[in-house]
Amino acid sequence: MRRHSCFVFLFCGLFLPRILGFPQTNISIDCGSLLPNHEVKPQTTAPPYLIDVPFDAFEPGNEILVTLHGLNDVGFKEFHLQAREIEGDVPVGTFNITDSNTKGLECQNVTNSAVTNANSDVKQKVTTKWIAPHGVKDVRFTATVVQDLEKLWVGIQSKTLTPTRSESVNGTGKSKRKV
Repeated sequence: MRRHSCFVFLFCGLFLPRILGFPQTNISIDCGSLLPNHEVKPQTTAPPYLIDVPFDAFEPGNEILVTLHGLNDVGFKEFHLQAREIEGDVPVGTFNITDSNTKGLECQNVTNSAVTNANSDVKQKVTTKWIAPHGVKDVRFTATVVQDLEKLWVGIQSKTLTPTRSESVNGTGKSKRKV
């Protein structure tokens, strides 16, 4: 009897929401194109989301705080965030996961080269830290944001960050200061 009860509980938990038609998001997003595996076409209107970074420049090894947030309390369920060179379509640098609503992704065989949602809870903002790599040119953060099953935006971009070189970077390439 106990085994039967466990089976019924497991069945209800896994399949009943789908049978009753509760919406499931769990949309995966391609690392290269940033397009979702979802039939809904991306919105063409201005996105109600911004990617904020506090600086215009970076040094290799800097940890840059990156915040993705909705405007006027607009929430979102899912997202995919990367840093890319202006002329590139490959993620650069890595992320230090600092927000419980986020998790790192492996793109182009690089661990934590992108960030995505850790759950489908509605969020107003997520924050992470990007670790600037060596040898890159101007960089922008680019995101796909899924508001719900009917609305998503692809290619949301931050301002441009430019690499600099100064004496504050030691011989190992690690910045002596955090940005």
